[in-house]
Amino acid sequence: MERKVGTVSRGIRCPIIREGDDLPQIVCNSILEAAQSENFELRDRDVVSVTESIVARAQGNYASIDDIASDVRAKLGGGTVGVIFPILSRNRFAICLRGIAMGCKKVVLMLSYPSDEVGNCLVSLDRLDEAGVDPYTDVLSLAEYRRLFGENKHEFTGVDYVAYYQKLIEDAGAEAEIIFANRAVAILPYADHILTCDIHTRARSKRLLKAAGAKVVLGLDDIMTASVGGSGFNEKFGLLGSNKADENRVKLFPRLCTEFVERTHKLLVEATGKNIEVMIYGDGAFKDPQGKIWELADPCVSPAYTEGLRGTPNELKLKYLADNEFAKLSGDELRNAISDKIRAKDGSSLVGRMASEGTTPRQLTDLIGSLCDLTSGSGDKGTPIVLVQGYFDNYTNL
Repeated sequence: MERKVGTVSRGIRCPIIREGDDLPQIVCNSILEAAQSENFELRDRDVVSVTESIVARAQGNYASIDDIASDVRAKLGGGTVGVIFPILSRNRFAICLRGIAMGCKKVVLMLSYPSDEVGNCLVSLDRLDEAGVDPYTDVLSLAEYRRLFGENKHEFTGVDYVAYYQKLIEDAGAEAEIIFANRAVAILPYADHILTCDIHTRARSKRLLKAAGAKVVLGLDDIMTASVGGSGFNEKFGLLGSNKADENRVKLFPRLCTEFVERTHKLLVEATGKNIEVMIYGDGAFKDPQGKIWELADPCVSPAYTEGLRGTPNELKLKYLADNEFAKLSGDELRNAISDKIRAKDGSSLVGRMASEGTTPRQLTDLIGSLCDLTSGSGDKGTPIVLVQGYFDNYTNL
């Protein structure tokens, strides 16, 4: 019988993961148990995705605010530090800011406006227009910001992040000064030791600051890159991708990710006889239309994946074929013509051809990781493993 179902994404439940757990074996067992319980078959090129949070938890990859403070003090001197372009997040940045402030005498916090890098809004563009403020050039003091815009609470969290971050810095024992600007070099009249906290634009920010004469320029990816007194660390991403674990610790982005996906892949192949791909996923790369928030607060969607997940989709647009090349066909004749067109693909890139226009040739891991993030959610679903089946199928697969 002709298959009537295409791609399926299933959240897979597993035990609550603790430090030291054999996570590859747990993932393998959970997939096998789910298949048996729900009576579905595993197939070649299925994708098993594991959220980065349980990989890091199994590794025990944590750092305390004291660890962060020690690293910041050692690397940035412990005096006045310009902390620029942080995202507005209690979960992602607030704990990091406490540690940073504990390692400084004074923090000059420079916030981007009207929103942070991932879209958390401080003030609307319409209000900037009304006030005659140009966010590309104007540098605002805290007093000027309050006079023009007052208190602004986040739409979803109800937090005034300006006041919240100021209090965090002061409670950590540092002096706080807050300014608002969108050019990295705007911090230099205030500080020459700079910690740039942007995620996806960090390389540019560092380059501009160094060229403008800053004495020390580091990013969040340069803090906690090695163990501090036995702490966790991430040699590639540092504090980027970290999350609040408790009031005094962050869970860092996982390490040894390639080793994890390769061992999990090996266990699944041995257990099933199928070539099952494996990846680790973090934030999905999508934007919320209501809050205008771009979800990707991690440094990447997937820090590691098996070789079969490398590349981008190479697909034909069925509606283009139906409306153009085969516009005069219908029924079985149309189906057969489109199927023959798909089978005729020779593996060469379709980018730039009209028949593939609009097929979203993004990285496979960004697309699949976004699907998995939406499937697992960030709350109490209890499905940190996601099984995606049929992703690489097309209209001709029976």
